[in-house]
Amino acid sequence: MGIRGRWVKEEGWRLVGSRLLDRAKLQAPGIIRVPGGGFRLFYTAVGPAKPFPTCQGYILSAFSEDGISFEPEPGIRVAPQPGLAHMALRVIAPAVTPCEGGRWRMYFEARGAATEPMVICSAISDDMLDWQHEPGIRLQGPGSVRAPRYLSLADGRGRLYCCGIEYGTGGPAGGEVLSEGILSAHSEDGLHFELELGYRLQPLAIECESGGFSAAEVVPPTGTDDDWAMVYSAWQDVSPGAVVPVHPSRDSALSEDFAAASIASDMAGFRSRIYTAFSRDGAVWERGNCVVEGAGYGEEGVDAVHAEDMSLLALGGGMYRMYYAACDKDGHWGVASAVMEAE
Repeated sequence: MGIRGRWVKEEGWRLVGSRLLDRAKLQAPGIIRVPGGGFRLFYTAVGPAKPFPTCQGYILSAFSEDGISFEPEPGIRVAPQPGLAHMALRVIAPAVTPCEGGRWRMYFEARGAATEPMVICSAISDDMLDWQHEPGIRLQGPGSVRAPRYLSLADGRGRLYCCGIEYGTGGPAGGEVLSEGILSAHSEDGLHFELELGYRLQPLAIECESGGFSAAEVVPPTGTDDDWAMVYSAWQDVSPGAVVPVHPSRDSALSEDFAAASIASDMAGFRSRIYTAFSRDGAVWERGNCVVEGAGYGEEGVDAVHAEDMSLLALGGGMYRMYYAACDKDGHWGVASAVMEAE
């Protein structure tokens, strides 16, 4: 019920770059409640202390007692592996879930050179601090799959929701986008996933979704009268004729200055916003409303230009807090939040 309500932004940043590991760019949050108390926020960042010159990003964490004030934790949780083509440059968009034996599994998007499609990989941990990469690829598509969100199902299985993109000749580095949208895949064991047929949701031919989707998270119904709910982020493309600097994801030669190059592209006229969609069966979806949107270029607010890559935290009573990647008028990226307004 609460997902249909009004979302109210909470003032200021939940987390911004503050150290050599994350001060260049910080985004893609993933929140998890810690069993012993408090909350851990995983996120992707890059900074001067990156582990190798061409590294485009790695996964860090921060802890909070109240879900509002977060303190960065030392070290890198998961880093790219230059020896693996599909995971050589960047790991991003962490989603953490409990698994058997009191352990934790993290799903994340892995990126290699611009010619390599994006894939979903995983890591395992006993304490959410020391993570071991699990060999292999959890999910790959005919094109790229990215921004995973994991949902435990009532029957013991799991489902991954992610963004999928299929390319024409030229592939990820420059091929035409043939189709894109929200995909889902199911698994019996959390390691081997099978893509489900078709897209759950595809961008409409309208300005606010003209740049495609960047993430989607699904909340299952809790009662017989409840709908499935989806919260997703969509990008708005630049105006015709705008000059857009090449993003490092399309030119690996830009990797050594990834933050500056990617932010220049982000701020070239693109916008991003967060929306809802609803479904009776979890397969056919109808759009809801835009629930988080900034004021635009040159305006105030931590999310003036971009609001995307959200992660939901259940607060009880059908209410949620949303953590999301935000970018202000000056191109500063960080994590912001919004909560459901009590009905």
